Formats: sequence, C-alpha cells, structure tokens
Amino acid sequence: MRLILEPLTAEAFAPFGEVLACPGEPGRVYIEAALANRRAHAKPSLSFSTKEPASLPIASSTMERHLHSSQSFVPMEAGRWLVLVAPHGADGGPDMARARAFAAAPDQGVTYGADVWHHPSTVFDRNARFAIFMWKDGSSADDEFVQVAPFTVVEGA
Repeated sequence: MRLILEPLTAEAFAPFGEVLACPGEPGRVYIEAALANRRAHAKPSLSFSTKEPASLPIASSTMERHLHSSQSFVPMEAGRWLVLVAPHGADGGPDMARARAFAAAPDQGVTYGADVWHHPSTVFDRNARFAIFMWKDGSSADDEFVQVAPFTVVEGA
C-alpha cells in the first residue's frame, strides 16, 4: 500500500486530534480540545526527543496508540515531519486502507487524540527536536504498538 504525503491542515487532521500553531499576531492561543486523560491516577509526562531524518519513500509496518491519553508533539527545532494516522478498523486495530499521511511544517505541532492510531515519530530533511506531552501511569496500557501490512509513504505530486 502507498500513502501519499499531503499538507497538514487543521481541517484534514480534525478527526484525529488538533494541529498546534502559534498565533500570527502577538497574543496567546489555547489549543486544548484534543487533550485527554482517561485515567485519574495517571500523571502528566513531558519528555524531549531528538530524531535523525529518514528519506522518502519510507517503508513501515508499525502503528501505535495511547488508549487512555492524548499525545502532543511540539517541534523545538525541525524540518518537515511525518504525521500519519489511521481510523479504527472493524477489529479495533488501525484501518490502513483509510490511513492518511501528512507532511507537517517545522512550525506545526499536533495533539493526537486519546486512542488514535498513529505512526511512530519520523522526521525528514534534518535532525529534529520535539517536546512530547502525555499522561502516563507506568503500566503497559500507556503505549500499544502493532504490526500492520507493510506500507510506503511517498512524496506528494
């Protein structure tokens, strides 16, 4: 299966979470609609990650979700990066036939909603650094990784 990168927009990404962006003018914007913690005992977790770039096309067979927590990625230094999501299939796993691959700009972040299937963090162009926020309780329910039929992500037209 081939997924073609499309630009990340708030409208296209809305079924999966929220696109994060600073306001264009001085001031503050609150982006909190997709933030979710479904376990009262889970604690907030802020982490930082550095990723090396991958080249397109990207071949993968892995998806992940966080059943009880949203997960936000805020670039601190980045080029373009991959935001790949899939709705739930009939079996509860990711429906890769309806998956979408977005190219996020260096100044865009995302919050994946709780229980949203997404691809592990992948960046293009150059090394990237991210702040990542979610809620965790230290159990195996914090993260779920699954193998899916192999797919390839390619550059858009």
